[in-house]
Amino acid sequence: MAKYDTLVIGPISLDHNIDYEGNERREVGGAIVQSGFAAARSGAKTAIFTKLNPADADPIKTFEGSGADVFWKPSAQTCSIRNQYFTADKERRECRSMGKCDPFTADELPDVETSIYHFAGLVYGDFDGELFRAVGKKGKVAVDVQCLLRHVEDDKSMMFHDWADKQTYLPHVDFLKTDTAEAEILTGVADRRLAAMQLSAWGAKEIMITHNTEVMIYDGKEFYTCPIKARNLSGRTGRGDTTFAGYLTERLHASIPDALLYATALVSLKMETPGPFRGTRADVLAYIDEFYK
Repeated sequence: MAKYDTLVIGPISLDHNIDYEGNERREVGGAIVQSGFAAARSGAKTAIFTKLNPADADPIKTFEGSGADVFWKPSAQTCSIRNQYFTADKERRECRSMGKCDPFTADELPDVETSIYHFAGLVYGDFDGELFRAVGKKGKVAVDVQCLLRHVEDDKSMMFHDWADKQTYLPHVDFLKTDTAEAEILTGVADRRLAAMQLSAWGAKEIMITHNTEVMIYDGKEFYTCPIKARNLSGRTGRGDTTFAGYLTERLHASIPDALLYATALVSLKMETPGPFRGTRADVLAYIDEFYK
């Protein structure tokens, strides 16, 4: 049986990204693309499991150059999202669904051994909480909470709602990633540190909360932070996915502070170029030497 450091699970998305000046960029993306490239290009032995309608995109070609092994299953529809950004820093945006992937089930996952099951979904319904419980018996569970909060409404708009089953399934999550707004939706608390403490009290083991200025980790005992130092934001899309993937694979062999430093430098470098991270681990280490020491 093949062995991996991480198995990244989630739908490919056909993205329509429109900036605040009206310029449109269409690309095959999604959290799994950003996460898969970030993990594999950082040197982790990475597997991808995705779903899409093969008439829309080639799943193997999508990850060409990443170094990851790709597994996939067909879906009736391919996930597709239109992102309209309203500000230069891309902090304000409107998202609309243009297609939704079939749900992922435990019996579809590839027969591989992995240290981390990284769930990189896009909308509510991609994963069921029982899937986290099932794979948690075999490896560590990492969840980006976006896909548990972002719902496709009847008019295809995308709205964020609390995760009703959070207290049932958070105890099965080893690594939880949210951004500041998502943390407030989950906990009702605007302060990031207080929100992290509540998520920990509900059972999540190691919590990452991203902000446009820094990344924070809480392990139930200590808080750790590291600033983002990107020189431009042309590659802002995929910020959280890249950070989380880089952190997860580093944590297999590094302390929280060292993994956080690597992940924050990685995303700072990635944000300077559109698309997923296509650099190398050496590039990230050089960035650390130049901007973090």
